[in-house]
Amino acid sequence: MSTLDALPPLREVIATHGLRAKKSLGQNFLLDLNLTARIARAAGNLAGSDVLEVGPGPGGLTRGLLAEGARHVLAVEKDARAMGALAEIAAHYPGRLEVINADALEIDATAHLTPPIKVVANLPY
Repeated sequence: MSTLDALPPLREVIATHGLRAKKSLGQNFLLDLNLTARIARAAGNLAGSDVLEVGPGPGGLTRGLLAEGARHVLAVEKDARAMGALAEIAAHYPGRLEVINADALEIDATAHLTPPIKVVANLPY
């Protein structure tokens, strides 16, 4: 069983943590892990790269980035309600996932990441 398989389904995570997408934050939660894996693969070869993920929400794309071999993921989430869900993922990937509750525009991500760095997000449009 892979580390990814050991994590609960995203629908369960969302229910457990009482998460609902907030329109005011432009949130939409990707639940299809096939789609999140596809987005992670679109970022190219992640092995040996640090990744800045903006707005991970409950961590669907985060899971994909880690499964695709990102060396280190810095997940910056403005919504404090998602911190518990992201902490659960971090526990399954010791030392590879760092979660910060902040606005991504207000932090110095380079203080947490080592080049090469990729920026990946599922931002609303």
